[in-house]
Amino acid sequence: MPLYIKDDTVAELVAELAARRRVSKQEAVRQAVSAELERMAEAIPLRDRFVRLRQEHPLPPVTGQKADKAFFDGLAGES
Repeated sequence: MPLYIKDDTVAELVAELAARRRVSKQEAVRQAVSAELERMAEAIPLRDRFVRLRQEHPLPPVTGQKADKAFFDGLAGES
């Protein structure tokens, strides 16, 4: 089944990729689409990355203490 590219910019990008890889335009499109599909399959969803991050670096337990505003203002050079 033929694939017609009607956008000149896309056609130029395919031609550039084909020239750099020294393959046909058809092979360049095949490689690019295959690489993108593989990248998408290997991508870890953001939610899963956060879960893993929190497992590896848990937050410290809540102490119940209040922050000393004057102390932190002093650190920031404020009075």
